[in-house]
Amino acid sequence: MIRRDFSERDIHMALDGELPADERTAYDAWLDANPEMKARSARFTADREALRSAFAGVLDEPVPARLRKMVLGEAPVRTAVPRSRWWLAAAAAVLLATGGFGGYFAGIDGIGQEDPAEDRLAEQAIAAHVIYAAEKRHAVEVLASDKDHLQTWLSNRVGLKLVAPDLSANGFQLIGGRLLPAGEAKAAMLLYEDDKGERISLFVTAESTENAKGTYASAQDGPQAVYWLDKGYGCAVVGSLPREQLAVVAKSAYGQLLAGLAS
Repeated sequence: MIRRDFSERDIHMALDGELPADERTAYDAWLDANPEMKARSARFTADREALRSAFAGVLDEPVPARLRKMVLGEAPVRTAVPRSRWWLAAAAAVLLATGGFGGYFAGIDGIGQEDPAEDRLAEQAIAAHVIYAAEKRHAVEVLASDKDHLQTWLSNRVGLKLVAPDLSANGFQLIGGRLLPAGEAKAAMLLYEDDKGERISLFVTAESTENAKGTYASAQDGPQAVYWLDKGYGCAVVGSLPREQLAVVAKSAYGQLLAGLAS
């Protein structure tokens, strides 16, 4: 079996069918050992399928000569003007038809994804949720029954005054929490469960210089993350609830987290 260091470039090669067959087993093992990259691969796959679906009616049509020349760099150079996201989607459709999807997709890192910091936080939170929310006996390191120690321990490790939000009004009870890596920093993960066994998680890290908020999903049928990046920290609430319900729970969690940080 081929053994080497893989990277995001290999994800694009695999999606484009360009990864050598003798490297596939090692590549799959690398994905399994790197949840963040596995989540990114799932997102790229979902984005590709969404683009193919959106332009299914035109992908088999001949590419207009004018657009082909633009993509291949044969058109006259014009002064740059602001372009909408529709232009990016149209360019993606052209490149899909001409077989150049992988390189273009790697260049823009996903239509509609504005900031790598947002992607990174959401992907880390979703990857952690996928791994630990499914665990029955080892989902957390410290149980909610030792809440004071849990909050103090995670606050000291992450570098934030972390107060576990009370989500009982939303039907969720705290199970406990654990410490996780987050790039070069550390993150706290708090896990909650409702009376039906549905779990959501709160992922918090002190390493962020961005200001943003939004909703993110790494795969079409996977969990979603409602995230915030603000005032030197980032947090994401992750779950498989309907988007509207997850947003309500996330708003409650965020408000309490913010109040705890300020107190």
